[in-house]
Amino acid sequence: MAAPAQPKKIVAPTVSQINAEFVTQVRLAESGVFAIRKIMLLEFSQYLENYLWMNYSPEVSSKAYLMSICCMVNEKFRENVPAWETFKKKPDHFPFFFKCILKAALAETDGEFSLHEQTVLLLFLDHCFNSLEVDLIRSQVQQLISLPMWMGLQPARLELELKKTPKLRKFWNLIKKNDEKMDPEAREQAYQERRFLSQLIQKFISVLKSVPLSEPVTMDKVHYCERFIELMIDLEALLPTRRWFNTILDDSHLLFHCYLSNLVHREEDGHLFSQLLDMLKFYTGFEINDQTGNALTENEMTTIHYDRITSLQRAAFAHFPELYDFALSNVAEVDTRESLVKFFGPLSSNTLHQVASYLCLLPTLPKNEDTTFDKEFLLELLVSRHERRISQIQQLNQMPLYPTEKIIWDENIVPTEYYSGEGCLALPKLNLQFLTLHDYLLRNFNLFRLESTYEIRQDIEDSVSRMKPWTGDKGGARGEYHDVCFLITVRPTKPYGTKFDRRRPFIEQIGLVYVRGCEIQGMLDDKGRVIEDGPEPRPNLRGESRTFRVFLDPNQYQQDMTNTIQNGAEDVYETFNIIMRRKPKENNFKAVLETIRNLMNTDCVVPDWLHDIILGYGDPSSAHYSKMPNQIATLDFNDTFLSIEHLKTSFPGHNVKVTVDDPALQIPPFRITFPVRSGKGKKRKDADGEDEDTEEAKTLIVEPHVIPNRGPYPYNQPKRNTIQFTHTQIEAIRAGMQPGLTMVVGPPGTGKTDVAVQIISNIYHNFPEQRTLIVTHSNQALNQLFEKIMALDIDERHLLRLGHGEEELETEKDFSRYGRVNYVLARRIELLEEVKRLQKSLGVPGDASYTCETAGYFFLYQVMSRWEEYISKVKNKGSTLPDVTEVSTFFPFHEYFANAPQPIFKGRSYEEDMEIAEGCFRHIKKIFTQLEEFRASELLRSGLDRSKYLLVKEAKIIAMTCTHAALKRHDLVKLGFKYDNILMEEAAQILEIETFIPLLLQNPQDGFSRLKRWIMIGDHHQLPPVIKNMAFQKYSNMEQSLFTRFVRVGVPTVDLDAQGRARASLCNLYNWRYKNLGNLPHVQLLPEFSTANAGLLYDFQLINVEDFQGVGESEPNPYFYQNLGEAEYVVALFMYMCLLGYPADKISILTTYNGQKHLIRDIINRRCGSNPLIGRPNKVTTVDRFQGQQNDYILLSLVRTRAVGHLRDVRRLVVAMSRARLGLYIFARVSLFQNCFELTPAFSQLTARPLHLHIIPTEPFPTSRKNGERPSHEVQVIKNMPQMANFVYNMYMHLIQTTHHYHQTLLQLPPAMVEEGEEVQSQETELETEEEANPAQTDLSGLTDATSSQESSASLNEITCSQIESSRTQTGARCNPEATPAASDVTAAAAGPIAVPAEAHAPQDVTPAPQETK
Repeated sequence: MAAPAQPKKIVAPTVSQINAEFVTQVRLAESGVFAIRKIMLLEFSQYLENYLWMNYSPEVSSKAYLMSICCMVNEKFRENVPAWETFKKKPDHFPFFFKCILKAALAETDGEFSLHEQTVLLLFLDHCFNSLEVDLIRSQVQQLISLPMWMGLQPARLELELKKTPKLRKFWNLIKKNDEKMDPEAREQAYQERRFLSQLIQKFISVLKSVPLSEPVTMDKVHYCERFIELMIDLEALLPTRRWFNTILDDSHLLFHCYLSNLVHREEDGHLFSQLLDMLKFYTGFEINDQTGNALTENEMTTIHYDRITSLQRAAFAHFPELYDFALSNVAEVDTRESLVKFFGPLSSNTLHQVASYLCLLPTLPKNEDTTFDKEFLLELLVSRHERRISQIQQLNQMPLYPTEKIIWDENIVPTEYYSGEGCLALPKLNLQFLTLHDYLLRNFNLFRLESTYEIRQDIEDSVSRMKPWTGDKGGARGEYHDVCFLITVRPTKPYGTKFDRRRPFIEQIGLVYVRGCEIQGMLDDKGRVIEDGPEPRPNLRGESRTFRVFLDPNQYQQDMTNTIQNGAEDVYETFNIIMRRKPKENNFKAVLETIRNLMNTDCVVPDWLHDIILGYGDPSSAHYSKMPNQIATLDFNDTFLSIEHLKTSFPGHNVKVTVDDPALQIPPFRITFPVRSGKGKKRKDADGEDEDTEEAKTLIVEPHVIPNRGPYPYNQPKRNTIQFTHTQIEAIRAGMQPGLTMVVGPPGTGKTDVAVQIISNIYHNFPEQRTLIVTHSNQALNQLFEKIMALDIDERHLLRLGHGEEELETEKDFSRYGRVNYVLARRIELLEEVKRLQKSLGVPGDASYTCETAGYFFLYQVMSRWEEYISKVKNKGSTLPDVTEVSTFFPFHEYFANAPQPIFKGRSYEEDMEIAEGCFRHIKKIFTQLEEFRASELLRSGLDRSKYLLVKEAKIIAMTCTHAALKRHDLVKLGFKYDNILMEEAAQILEIETFIPLLLQNPQDGFSRLKRWIMIGDHHQLPPVIKNMAFQKYSNMEQSLFTRFVRVGVPTVDLDAQGRARASLCNLYNWRYKNLGNLPHVQLLPEFSTANAGLLYDFQLINVEDFQGVGESEPNPYFYQNLGEAEYVVALFMYMCLLGYPADKISILTTYNGQKHLIRDIINRRCGSNPLIGRPNKVTTVDRFQGQQNDYILLSLVRTRAVGHLRDVRRLVVAMSRARLGLYIFARVSLFQNCFELTPAFSQLTARPLHLHIIPTEPFPTSRKNGERPSHEVQVIKNMPQMANFVYNMYMHLIQTTHHYHQTLLQLPPAMVEEGEEVQSQETELETEEEANPAQTDLSGLTDATSSQESSASLNEITCSQIESSRTQTGARCNPEATPAASDVTAAAAGPIAVPAEAHAPQDVTPAPQETK
């Protein structure tokens, strides 16, 4: 199987070696932390793909083989990389393998498989149950969770369930018939699979009962129990698995066994188990009909409760005389826990068993035999099953929104950022499917709340530790109106000067006691009144103390007061000594949580065509426009097409019929009539009419039409689209105009924004009465959209931008609410002036332009009458056309249009002049139409009322970020905000819940949503939403956007397939990730793409960077990765490019870690940041932050040298590779990254070129050399970072000297003057030693710049040993006075082309002459 040239990579171990290796791993796993490292290494080496599954067969299957495969799959899920691809390629043996796993999971723990190993198997099974979208997995799992699994029920319970649903009995009888036809061996195998989950539950109960109450217990048992409960939760939380399994779980009474177990009562070991158990209890009682999947209302839940307790009362009345009092009582009197315990507590165990058996909860107790169940269990079974439960919505409404210290520092709920992914957590998961909309919202609510809690914890730890509470300071912070703040009680226990250790628990070190959230109403004055926030001067308050009035969380306050009164606890609210305020942008969690909670308290009305898709069920293509019942046949594509040829190429495979034959008339705009199928989906074809039907389905009727003349002024001409859209872009635009759900996948550079803007424009013109809501992830994306919308034919009075960020629009126009109000007021005055001018031109007395109302009367009685009179004179009478001169002669508005380009009427034809006359009237009519719309601004006096009116009535295109939508939903709904269409840009970067909330920013009409279109544009192959906590990101899958989930479920997408951003060679680095991604023609034709990058041999290159001074990556703080060698190399290349003449703002430096970003910024500040000849790059930032942006040249540092790290996420790789337009230069440890399987498609291309930097220093910028041509100048190979730094230094010196001599010759200045100038500049240069040094003045002459830079390098000659390591690397260097020639490279690298600043906050050793750096 292996190529002979690479024996080391392909030689596979023998089965016995694998067995030995795996046994070693498991033993290590039991004894220490090293096994996970070995498993990571094996998985990274493609152990599963290249050996395990490739060679798997029933003959070689063994315990170690099974465990190895399970370990590798589990590790892939932990690393969040695709796990099932290998199995899909070779599926033959998977059914046998899966059966082996089932058998091993049920094996006795004291046999071949240990409990630790069975825990691994449980995790594997959990991953299988959560991967039902994979056909191979689903085919195996379905046998475990379908109706036949009810064989595991006790007979009486089975009969009861079949009696409830008669339809099921038919199915059950059919199953029994099919079983009889099977051969005995197959039947036995089927029975084992059906009973698998029932037997697994019994096995778990036996393990659980073996846990002692107080004696030591092995953690293997605890971890097994935790993983098992996690599996049960996941089975209950998915409708396909829950449908039949929930009855099995209920019949096993698993919850009661767990709550009565010893493990729950073990405070430390059982803490996580108890939390998981609460989650399982919640899902077992979830308000849903298991069979139909419909959500149950509160009334239906009450009915179920009453049915249960009345059944109990009937059984008690008929068979148990001692329970007559219970049987005859009303339900409300006996359905509390206290009442049930009072009635059933005195009964014997046997009696309790008999009661339970009458209800089909337990098998019938044989006569003269005692029950084997404990009385405590039997009592709990009857009480818990029949007690009144608080509804889920009530529980939610009683939940405090602010986290307290108990939640903030609970590692099971809010793990640290260093979560490894090995253990399970008491967290909800976001997968493909949800039970109901309530379940969907609740999971998102909890995760959003906990993610906010994690950020709050970081802020509290940072703020409080910096306050050093051991010094006795009281602390405090400034608050602003309606800011969310946190009240903290700290009781320091450590002596003065104790240092804070991040590795130890925070609360113990600081002495933190309480944390409570609040919202500030305002500061109080001396009289106890809130000081209003306004422009007037604030009162001068005496003393140093200030009083704030705050709003507390009522639910939390009630809990605290109840605890104080009932348990005698101290009053929390009398103890606070710190108030902490957070950054406003990070502090909107409370408003978002309130929005989600309000949604759960209202009837969430999503359109019928979306409901099932959002929950992940039904036909994923059911909302596609082709299956919508209200599909629109004829659409006006306005200015989408540039010509009839463009239109024809946009519909390949279709027959285009144009309604006019004259080619001169076949000009845009076009209306297109599409064949619309009746009903949902494709209609059945007759044998005879198949061809005819197919032909008809591919015929488009195209009707060119002329846009009516809008007036004689140049600005009356409509703005037109100039982009020649591709056929896939046209399909996306067509889908967006039709009703339904449109998903557009837009790879980098494929014109996502242009498509979005054209969809908006076309909807605006086709459906002028409809309103469109635009939602994006970032203000930057929203501004880009708005700037392009303004370039199209959309009246700006219909545009509105909500939220912050509108000030960043690169336009003088203000599209915010108050900006639009001012625009309306100003525009009203302009239009009234036009009315005044019109009135004057017509010779009408009076003041018609006084208000919009008087202008309306003027139009009605003066303008319309003249127009109607004019039409009666010039209209077509009979068969003869009027004289063309009459159109101009009788025109009543000549004087008004005297300022338009003359002549207005051409006199060539009657039709042409008549159209011009009507255009002039349309211009006049539009003035009065707008004034009628602006009339409300005269009636509404306040800016607030006017802005509300604009939002609710006037604006047709409303834009906001997803965060603003989540924050302001309550206000928008209260205003009566309405919209018909939603377009979401960057949809794959928006959190699931923040994508869902914009669907519900309006109240339903008659119980139905008025939403007609939902267009989502994004790219799930790029980075997902940012989740700071690794546990929520990986374990709970919170980073999954709704867009990505829809793609996973199988919702149809339009994949844009032609990019116009980057060179074709650069596009090849990432186009393998997409379906058929090609290049637009201009990428091949335009000079900027065909010309080579000056001074560089290649347009992209991977440059290998070895350790610098024996150090590769470093980690001064946890996960704060840096690589000094790469950082210096990147900056050296940047300086080289700038010295060649590249504009600094066309270069961006990216890296994959924040630590490296800070290090590169430090180096730039020290090397060249203030140097006018070089400057700073456009941006130095992380790949994640740069998503959605681009630049001509990208320098990328990958940092890591020990492990690949998070670049292994292919989405991050795609973003990194796709930011550059013309040049990409990557600095990395090649040997590490080229072996990573997920990165192979990109790195195989990168490593095909030399791994040392090839430069052409004598080639001028810009160059005339074509890309790929052999250069005429000499190519120089740079082998390492010190060589590059040395080269740049010499190049800089040469440039300075040349420039200096040139200026001396040019200006003929006396040397003394130059030297004096240099002396002054040298002194200034020496001052540039701080990291935040002021940049050199740019208004100096060229001479001053040259002398300044020369003197910089002159002083540099004296500083030959620099502490090149940043203070963040914590590896300081010292100079050796004994110089050696070999040190020149290092000293040059240290020096750089500008005087190197001293270490921040540390002295610098400086000695003359070349030195050797240790």
